[in-house]
Amino acid sequence: MAIPSLVNQPLAFSFSFLLFLALCTPLAANNTDFGGSACLKVSPTHFAGSVTEVITAIRQVASILSRFSPPFANFRLATALADCLDLLDLSSDVLSWALSASQNPKGKHNSTGNLSSDLRTWLSAALAHPETCMEGLEGTNSIVKGLVSAGIGQVVSLVEQLLAQVVPVQDQFDDASSKGQFPLWVKPKEKKLLQSIGMTAADVTVALDGSGNYAKIMDAVLAAPDYSMKRFVILVKKGVYVENVEIKRKKWNIMMVGEGMDSTIISGNRSVVDGWTTFRSATFAVSGRGFIARDISFQNTAGPEKHQAVALRSDTDLSVFFRCGIFGYQDSLYTHTMRQFFRECTITGTVDYIFGDATAVFQNCFLRVKKGLPNQKNTITAHGRKDPNEPTGFSFQFCNITADSDLVPWVSSTQSYLGRPWKSYSRTVFMQSYMSEVIRGEGWLEWNGNFALETLYYGEYMNTGAGAGLANRVKWPGYHPFNDSNQASNFTVAQFIEGNLWLPSTGVTYTAGLIL
Repeated sequence: MAIPSLVNQPLAFSFSFLLFLALCTPLAANNTDFGGSACLKVSPTHFAGSVTEVITAIRQVASILSRFSPPFANFRLATALADCLDLLDLSSDVLSWALSASQNPKGKHNSTGNLSSDLRTWLSAALAHPETCMEGLEGTNSIVKGLVSAGIGQVVSLVEQLLAQVVPVQDQFDDASSKGQFPLWVKPKEKKLLQSIGMTAADVTVALDGSGNYAKIMDAVLAAPDYSMKRFVILVKKGVYVENVEIKRKKWNIMMVGEGMDSTIISGNRSVVDGWTTFRSATFAVSGRGFIARDISFQNTAGPEKHQAVALRSDTDLSVFFRCGIFGYQDSLYTHTMRQFFRECTITGTVDYIFGDATAVFQNCFLRVKKGLPNQKNTITAHGRKDPNEPTGFSFQFCNITADSDLVPWVSSTQSYLGRPWKSYSRTVFMQSYMSEVIRGEGWLEWNGNFALETLYYGEYMNTGAGAGLANRVKWPGYHPFNDSNQASNFTVAQFIEGNLWLPSTGVTYTAGLIL
């Protein structure tokens, strides 16, 4: 799929190519076979050929899936098939970005300017998408699943091989503890412009009382231009908007601003029990890159008895959620793929209520554990990293973990944990956060027996509160109580999501490193 021309692109992308251009060591000028970049273990020509092979395989699977549609498919299968086609489209998109960036490392489309990080992020997304397709087909027509399983398996295998061809490169920018500092490469004139972002007048307004351009949020989203290189701001006035909103992959750089997480609420009630896939159950879903949300809430009111019921699903790269509420029970927040930053958000739920295979940092967030079904065990996280070459994981810093009001009377009789390993290489770190007595002494919960206990990576550093004690923590090989700041620094904003390279352009305050 062709990438649109990136003329007049947004600040998050337009300055990135100034950053030492890919942070990979340039090779000698006469080594044209490598396109001037050492981010790959193979030549760009070989890499490009491999990417093209994966895209071809994806199209073949999509062709098979497109033959099965209503009236052949019932609602559950039709939903799963629609998911698969969307997910395969997303994979094709991100693979196209990877192909273009590998052939033109100095191009403006490189997102952060750290080519290695960009490639590994996009390829990890391309790996997660077909996996999610197969998960959605569980429990549906076995004929359809059987017809595509081999093709999906081939796609997954090829993407895993691609991931292994990219050289991991650590962020080389200063990660000194700082709040929202601008990187040195941003000029004074640009700083002034960056600082004004977030105060921009809205392009359109949504209001239930008829005082805006639209009464429905989805109508405002559809009005946004495709592949916009300029921030498109949607102001959503106070009220409860009962609708399912989806910002598709062509809608780049949308910024959605509410009037406060307690005032502007988007509400839905889709669930797996009612026939939706987990992926499609989301009240609010966003795939278009560069998305920002602030002062707004997303909720799923299906309740604990309806099991998986997503409030917010995000596949948007370089996205920010600032002062947002994410309210649900099981699977409240689906950080599906890409690099994401959450600041001063309140997130509630019961089972695996923050899950997915994104690279996400949560700073100064409130994590509230709710009362679920009788005898149900609560787990805050379930990270889905499947391949050791993926850069993905969850990092929580300066967060506050407590029981929500409905659970307070039942804390002593309810088992609540920091997380459990959804996939083999699940990776989650909590540092410099407060944990109340809601968290059990073991801290973490098994998924199924010994599954992933040696390959997962769970870490804790300088946490406080009654639930933060390490004396009774699990003794798994993959569990790591950090002993020094060097280990924890790997999971800071500056290093884990290359935040200094793109967060300043969003206007959102952040802490780049550790505060000791």
